[in-house]
Amino acid sequence: MKNVGIAKRRFLFLQGPQGPFFWQLAQHIQQMGYPVYRINMNGGDQIDWPGEAANYRGGPSGWNRYLDGFMRDNRITDILLFGDCRPLHMAAHGMAKLRGVNIHVFEEGYIRPHWVTMEPDGVNGHSSLPRDPDILLKMAAQLAPLPPATEITASFRRRMRDAVRYYLATSLNRWQFPFYRSHRPDWPIAEAAGWALKYVRQRLHARRDAAALAQVGQSPYFLFPLQLNSDYQIRAHSPFSSMYDAVLYVMESFARFAPEGTKLVIKEHPFDCQFRSWRRFLDRHARWLGMEDRVLHASGGDLTAMARDSIGIVTVNSTSGTLGLSQGVPVFVLGNAIYDIPGITHQGKLDDYWPAPQPPEQDVYDAFRRVLHARCLIPGGFASESAVATLIRSALERLFDDPAHIPVRIEPGHSIATAQAAAEVSTALPVSASTGA
Repeated sequence: MKNVGIAKRRFLFLQGPQGPFFWQLAQHIQQMGYPVYRINMNGGDQIDWPGEAANYRGGPSGWNRYLDGFMRDNRITDILLFGDCRPLHMAAHGMAKLRGVNIHVFEEGYIRPHWVTMEPDGVNGHSSLPRDPDILLKMAAQLAPLPPATEITASFRRRMRDAVRYYLATSLNRWQFPFYRSHRPDWPIAEAAGWALKYVRQRLHARRDAAALAQVGQSPYFLFPLQLNSDYQIRAHSPFSSMYDAVLYVMESFARFAPEGTKLVIKEHPFDCQFRSWRRFLDRHARWLGMEDRVLHASGGDLTAMARDSIGIVTVNSTSGTLGLSQGVPVFVLGNAIYDIPGITHQGKLDDYWPAPQPPEQDVYDAFRRVLHARCLIPGGFASESAVATLIRSALERLFDDPAHIPVRIEPGHSIATAQAAAEVSTALPVSASTGA
């Protein structure tokens, strides 16, 4: 096992996904001989990181100087974070660039399930992935075939548990972080209550929801999967201020231009935990548009099957669009999506899409997928122990074996038997404290 370069890479973790992934990944990086640091920004961060860490208790105006000093004093070479549009992460990105610090951004997978996004520098609208179909075809010709998908298990109950735990800790420990302001538009305690309300609604309206799902597919339909109002895909990478605006835009266009006999199925996001009822919102505006019998609300259901059986998918920029593309279903994108590329998605106006949706050119989409997997996706997930263990193995391989994730000033040979270290990852993870500042 080589030790060249061990002392040169020093990892700083900022906010991660809710749950234990960042903490467990850090433990394995530390076991490999690299110093690991963490900055907590709220009580939820503390609960997800049970080891030693620095706590930033200042306001947004002091964050840049604090982080710059932290990176300088601890000789940070790499920053890991989840979501690159959070205000504090955007500021961290700018300061890291000034210091020549590598940035590794995680996000929910561009293609789901079974994959997580991990890109150098930025994701989604900030991704460096090319959007030119000719370039993608040339790049794909140099790549190996797509790897088989590693089946990932996921638990909605675990995801809900991690979210409620995080938001409750953030609210209850506000006194420790008096100047912290969440990147999400709702108060953490309101989100926690929203998850509880969602659980109750699912139980109370199970029969009604099942009856609505039974109607899907009885007529040709277009599918519109909803996204979260709090998602930066909507707030930063779309022309809409909220999903409500996007829904009204799509419904009005559908009412005027969609062929007779077709329906619009609007499916809720599985993690939408707002107090407002989508069913009531859709019913009211469908009546106003005179299309009550043409709009179906789906609070649940198998999204993959619904996408496969649709005659077209409309999305702001959801990754669910790729579910249709992989099965040759025409997709129209309203915002900025990484897969919105000529030859893959329908180009033009939404009004013209309904009567003549254009399916993807399979060779272009296949080339896109091969480049996407090579550059941006790693196997794993956040919602089960086995999924997190797979994700840790995948992240270690990218961090230490992929040149795109290695600081240019780190000399070759820094990789220290990554494959061997990754193979030792299991669900029985250590709980020793990290080397925090």
